[in-house]
Amino acid sequence: MMDKTYNAADVEARLYARWEQSGAFACDPQSQAQPYTIMMPPPNVTGSLHMGHALTFTLQDVLIRYHRMSGRDALWQPGTDHAGIATQMVVERRLAAEGKTRHDLGRAAFIDKVWEWRAESGGTIQRQLRCLGASPDWPRERFTMDDGLSHAVRKVFVRLYKDGLIYRDKRLVNWDPALHTAISDLEVEQRETKGKLWHLRYPVMGEEGRFLIVATTRPETMLGDTAVAVHPDDERYKDLIGRQVMLPLANRPIPVVADAYADPEKGSGAVKITPAHDFNDFEVGRRHDLPLINILDRDARLNDAVPEAYRGLDRFVARERVLEDMEALGLLDKIEDNPMTQPYGDRSGVIIEPWLTDQWFVDAAKLAEGPVKAVEEGRTRFVPRQWENTFFEWMRNIQPWCISRQIWWGHQVPAWYGPDGTIFVEETEEEAQAAAQAHYGKAEPLTRDSDVLDTWFSSALWPFSTLGWPEQTPELARYYPGDVLVTGFDIIFFWVARMMMMGEYIMGDVPFRDVYIHALVRDEKGQKMSKSKGNIIDPLDIIGQYGTDALRFTLTAMAAQGRDIKMSEQRVAGYRNFCTKLWNAARFCQMNECHPVEGFDPARATLPLNRWIAVKTEACAAQVAEAISAYRFNDAAQAAYAFAWNTFCDWYLEMAKPFLQDQDGGPAQTETRAMAAWVLDALLHILHPIVPYITEELWENTSDRAGALLMSQPWPAARNFSAPEAEAAMDWVVAVVSAIRSVRAEMNVPPGAKVPVLVRDANPATQALLDEHRALLLTLARLESITLADETPAGGVAQVVVGEATLVLPLAGLIDLEQERARLAREAKRLDGEVDRIDRKLENPGFMAKAPEDVVAEQRERRAEYDLQRQRVREALARIA
Repeated sequence: MMDKTYNAADVEARLYARWEQSGAFACDPQSQAQPYTIMMPPPNVTGSLHMGHALTFTLQDVLIRYHRMSGRDALWQPGTDHAGIATQMVVERRLAAEGKTRHDLGRAAFIDKVWEWRAESGGTIQRQLRCLGASPDWPRERFTMDDGLSHAVRKVFVRLYKDGLIYRDKRLVNWDPALHTAISDLEVEQRETKGKLWHLRYPVMGEEGRFLIVATTRPETMLGDTAVAVHPDDERYKDLIGRQVMLPLANRPIPVVADAYADPEKGSGAVKITPAHDFNDFEVGRRHDLPLINILDRDARLNDAVPEAYRGLDRFVARERVLEDMEALGLLDKIEDNPMTQPYGDRSGVIIEPWLTDQWFVDAAKLAEGPVKAVEEGRTRFVPRQWENTFFEWMRNIQPWCISRQIWWGHQVPAWYGPDGTIFVEETEEEAQAAAQAHYGKAEPLTRDSDVLDTWFSSALWPFSTLGWPEQTPELARYYPGDVLVTGFDIIFFWVARMMMMGEYIMGDVPFRDVYIHALVRDEKGQKMSKSKGNIIDPLDIIGQYGTDALRFTLTAMAAQGRDIKMSEQRVAGYRNFCTKLWNAARFCQMNECHPVEGFDPARATLPLNRWIAVKTEACAAQVAEAISAYRFNDAAQAAYAFAWNTFCDWYLEMAKPFLQDQDGGPAQTETRAMAAWVLDALLHILHPIVPYITEELWENTSDRAGALLMSQPWPAARNFSAPEAEAAMDWVVAVVSAIRSVRAEMNVPPGAKVPVLVRDANPATQALLDEHRALLLTLARLESITLADETPAGGVAQVVVGEATLVLPLAGLIDLEQERARLAREAKRLDGEVDRIDRKLENPGFMAKAPEDVVAEQRERRAEYDLQRQRVREALARIA
């Protein structure tokens, strides 16, 4: 006999070990089945499971388990990313605790330390994914610094370079002055702040007493100005276009240029242009062939390009000095408060500088052409579809991709420099030496580039490098391109697009057919989770308290396309209750001897109740399968939930009790026991992709399975049951009982009270159903009697229509109808007030302009809830006669 309660902690570790040891997660390259491939977005090797991980890996696991059960040869390719900056910082902090820096060790010894750290501590995220129930093909796990993947990185770099698609250039990058490296846009955190806008006067040359006023949030960069821009149609400044102003403090003339970048409505309409320290200014500078004056060093201190008085000053100290000097000269016009965002390094926590430096770049615009065409042609589709517009916008306006980083941990750039600066790009040092010998006519000493590649470069190769490329392996031929990529919207540009670029360039095809973009997991108020807000929900804590299945069901049920998830413990607790309900239903079946019967054919059932549940079970399996295939995870979860909780537990098992517990037994009992076992078995199959642990445990407990695993069983096959008469009959019973229960609840009829029901205007078919199922109706609706009637009593009744018939409940002796009418009227008035209050708020332009999106969305949700309650109360009022 099953335990009375389900203990997730006792089950999960045991079952996962059994799954993994069985080899059930593995793909089979020799299989004749149709392959199904998901490439796991490789989490950082430094990472630990957060709620965003829990969502994306749960959804991937739902897909992989479903398609595995559907007969596909499923590969879920696992692995981790070396996470260059994050990992280097972890190891550097460990060294700092010993009073050392990486420079004390030297590059080779430091890299050895990183590998040591990975061996000791780098497996946290994989262990936590196992806790989540994820079922990737673990023996195939890869790491972006594996020998094979490193070989792929070098080969792709060399090919791109020799095709003219990788080059070295001096451009602006996001520079982290603390880490001394370029970083990607994704590693830049934009923080809201209250800054200042300083209005500075630049004297117009040749016109004494006239000034061109520019507004800036970074006055220290004025020392690197090389122009002032005004809009070509701005009448205020038309006479100044082509003339010069004197740059204060630096005392050098700079031109006034006409450029649409200058906004006449913003500030003074005149914009200082510092091409070496602002990304927009850099583009203006290129359009007007302006000089680029870099005034900062790698520490963000002012360098020798500025007047001597400012050299060596930290950028923020220099800001104060510049402002003091401008004010002393009478050139500080005014200061305004200025709400703004500032870029911070997400690892270092310091303000990032746009900095002009020599870096390696990829011609992203050229590589973007293939992926754009693939999406236009439908070879890759985005789900939800609107993300295609975001993809096109990014790809059609793409800038050169900076791929070099000034750190030690990562794939070192395969480039060597000769004595005269000539660059030799080859896969190995030996090949570079040979190329240098051919170039110089003799052997020359070469120096290897010290930079490493952006982590996104190696992860862009993930869909084919993990399958063995550049070797032409059976896995590469079979599993590329994959079926779907599941990821968050924040890395469409950084990872999704770049995988598509590299896939098209190297493999001649994009790496996946579908890109499913899931939303963010927010807190219950709709706010983004963050340490500073103190609203982070740790998935491991949730798993410890409620079990993995409860968390997985919550995330799946809330994963509606295009809608963020509002996570709360109460929701998880609710789905934990669902797991308990499922366990109790299985235990009830076991106690009533509902065991699977070999060869049982549900299509041969004779009882209307059993024919009805067979049809409903098959419909549920089809609904869930269709929803998962279409990435409508919430619909899949809700269909399974509604069938399990309502149709099976609340209706079928309740209606089956007389047959199951009939002391005389007989064919009806035998059939119902077999049907209940068959439905439970099918339900466990249907629910398994979402809640794998409890379903696997129940499947093993409800029959002797001889060591088989539910996760390896086929999805319920479609049998195309048809039982229209049974469906109509039992649906009618459900509708009648539901209607009576609703009236009882709305009218506050005591739960234990049995009430009579009169049925008016019933046609012959309904009368026949009433006769056949009278005993069931009396029991389920807690009725004293249910009889046909020609007329409705004069008063003291509540009425509800089901089909063509009217159900009349005489309630005069059970409740005070006048008091109930007054209570409902008060409640209707209260709800009217709530709806009106929210309507006034939503119609207020001031509120709509200032309120955050999540607050507006919450108000709309509340209005919908109040309106639904109001409708129910009005219906209840209308029923009282």
